[in-house]
Amino acid sequence: MSKQRKTTNSDKNRKNDKHESKKTTEEQQSSSRISIKTIVTVIILGIACCVGYKGYLETRVNTPFDSAKVVVKSGLAVPSRYWGSYRPGNYFGMKTREPYSPVMGLMWYFPRRLGRSGEEIRHWCEQGDNLETYSWLQHDGKTFGIQTIIDGGYNITTSFVKRYGGTQGGDWTVRIKVSHKGGETTENTGETINIIFYTAIEPQTNGRINPSYSGPITGVVGETQELGPFALRFVNLSGTIEHQSYLSVEAKGLHLLKETIISTLSTFKDKVTKKKHLVLPGDLTHFKDESVPANFIATQLEVKIPFEFDAVFESSSFIDRPNTLTGEIFSQELRAKSLEFNRKFEDTFRLKEKNYTENYIKFAKAVFSNLIGGIGYFYGASRVRSEHTQTPVPYWKAPLFTAVPSRSFFPRGFLWDEGFHGLLIASWDIDLELDIMSHWFDLMNVEGWIPREQILGREAVAKVPEEFITQTNTNANPPTFFLTLRFIIQNYAERLTEEDRLGALDRLYPRLVAWFDWFNSTQAGPVPGSYRWRGRDSATNRELNPKTLTSGLDDYPRASHPSNDERHLDLRCWVMLGAATLAELAKLLNRDGHKYVDTFSFLADNQLLDSQHWSEAAARYADYGLHTDDVALKRPPPPPPSSSRPPNLQQQEMIRVVLTDPRLRYVDTTFGYVSLFPLFVRSLATNSHKLQKLLTDLRNPLLLWTDYGLRSLAKSSPLYDKRNTEHDPPYWRGAIWINMNYLALGALHYYSHLSGPYQSQAAELYSQLRNNIINNIYRQYKKSGYIWEHYNDKTGVGEGSRPFTGWSSLVVLIMAEMY
Repeated sequence: MSKQRKTTNSDKNRKNDKHESKKTTEEQQSSSRISIKTIVTVIILGIACCVGYKGYLETRVNTPFDSAKVVVKSGLAVPSRYWGSYRPGNYFGMKTREPYSPVMGLMWYFPRRLGRSGEEIRHWCEQGDNLETYSWLQHDGKTFGIQTIIDGGYNITTSFVKRYGGTQGGDWTVRIKVSHKGGETTENTGETINIIFYTAIEPQTNGRINPSYSGPITGVVGETQELGPFALRFVNLSGTIEHQSYLSVEAKGLHLLKETIISTLSTFKDKVTKKKHLVLPGDLTHFKDESVPANFIATQLEVKIPFEFDAVFESSSFIDRPNTLTGEIFSQELRAKSLEFNRKFEDTFRLKEKNYTENYIKFAKAVFSNLIGGIGYFYGASRVRSEHTQTPVPYWKAPLFTAVPSRSFFPRGFLWDEGFHGLLIASWDIDLELDIMSHWFDLMNVEGWIPREQILGREAVAKVPEEFITQTNTNANPPTFFLTLRFIIQNYAERLTEEDRLGALDRLYPRLVAWFDWFNSTQAGPVPGSYRWRGRDSATNRELNPKTLTSGLDDYPRASHPSNDERHLDLRCWVMLGAATLAELAKLLNRDGHKYVDTFSFLADNQLLDSQHWSEAAARYADYGLHTDDVALKRPPPPPPSSSRPPNLQQQEMIRVVLTDPRLRYVDTTFGYVSLFPLFVRSLATNSHKLQKLLTDLRNPLLLWTDYGLRSLAKSSPLYDKRNTEHDPPYWRGAIWINMNYLALGALHYYSHLSGPYQSQAAELYSQLRNNIINNIYRQYKKSGYIWEHYNDKTGVGEGSRPFTGWSSLVVLIMAEMY
């Protein structure tokens, strides 16, 4: 029994051992399974985090900056700026400062000149129209404007006056007058002109418009959510209407209004006079199909020249209107506005005081008026991208109140241009400039980046080639708003109201800080204190020198082979200017600005500047990078023909050929605007020999000096006047640009008023250069009827787009000696 018992116990132990072993194995397997689950979970969470973080990075490019909006009042809350000529891309147009505003505008054509395509109909400002001139003669930016247009021997004058009253923006009247060039009043041999005045709305206005037959000329009645009920009627002041017709239709968009007119014009023969007229459908039907909601109503008047009429807009909320703003009442108001403009112009710029003739003063008024009359109000979303987005994405929809560089060629907002525009606008109306600046900084994203070109709304998009629409968030543009702010602080600090200081400037401050920090980090160069423009194409073989569009100087020669080793002198100076401005603004607002004082002191150190940008060999300031001058555009030979491929008779496009390998060096064979930036920002000591060298080089006619202003690139530079591709003529390679000449004059004026060994040299240069610029721009304006984008350095003739009453309008500040 015991043996049996013993055996039994042994068996039991063996069973227990097996059980323990099995238990251990199960525990290990269970532990292993937990471990695998944990790893899988961690991996999944990691992937989710990566995907989430990637999604976060993707959205940063179109996420608004996280602080209070700078614009706190717009639309009807600012009645003085509610209505305006805010359609600078049109020869004449009115709209409100609402995201979706009714638009009123003007078209015209001469029936005997009209071809089948209808291109001769004038609507958008087009260089191809080849008008003798079109120019605001007076415009105060708020209440009135007078514009003259000369087309084929005829003078078309558009004048408007605004009148405040009621709760919906008040009234305004536009007067259209057509006369013979030179003011003759005798009728020509039967010449007629067809004038079209229209009203259009978009669905987002929640409004309606209908033809109004209450007067002898078909007008418009309508209502929108913001405006309430309104009426537009026409008053014939003088002249003969040969025929009138109208159009009430659903147009496909504001960018297609002219095309809508062209598609509906037809020929009508008057049974009584036997004359043929080009008419709109309303003339034939005399009724409107109410089943089709109209968003575009146009009244066409075929008139004998001379002719004059008023387009009178009246708000129904203006119930205590003293009289209708037309006829002699309008004329009186216009005269009063004109006299007030003349008084304020002289008080601001003091040109009579400086002994300018009436012709020069009239010229200056027109140049200024074209800038301020070129302010537009836009609404829409930019198209942007970042390295984290696979395709371009839309920015958020936003308004922009801004001046434009050129009504014909660039009728939209440009970031670095606007800082220069602001110098002139601020001298006239600081509140107006702060309003513009506030709109720009509300376009800042969470990274501190502002898209450099604003193409907002269908009309703006229709004027821009597809390849230029998308903006990239690594790409900067010169931060010229720091130039504007410093101009305001140094010249008008006493005129800044408490509301300015604690209002717009206080709200602007965190965004200015973020903007500066974005530049200081994303555009930093390879060594401390250096900076590099992003956005250059290192892979291109088409360009003689890869463009640097982000610098604003486009094809100005940089290092021939873009690389991370580049150091760009102009960008360094812009950042230094930004630090100085923020330091001054912080002091004005009682903020802690020591960080910017320190940054400015660091960048203003001439020894550091010289160590990074002074070429002893050439004795000049320069960029640094991977560079060779030994490059050329050459046409590659055609591929040899084969049995399967016939010979290619078409010439291949020219490509860049590098004849000598590049090396890291100063780009010191190039001398031009970039070389002058330490002078532009006034960072050189008054006793600096380098200041003397720059002043001496400035006056050398073999380098930058001309009788018309400073050329952008010295004649001795390898790429002077060279095409960048076979299709791209030189742009910043010799031409005279007024914004850079303004910076040069500001610096010379500054050094001419500081004691030092080169004070008299600076003063002499200042006087000569200023006279050269003013006299040449005036001559070219009188000769051509336009202010130009840039001027030929050999002849002084205006070139590029026209009218270019953006930064070329700085000639008014040059005349006034306001820097």
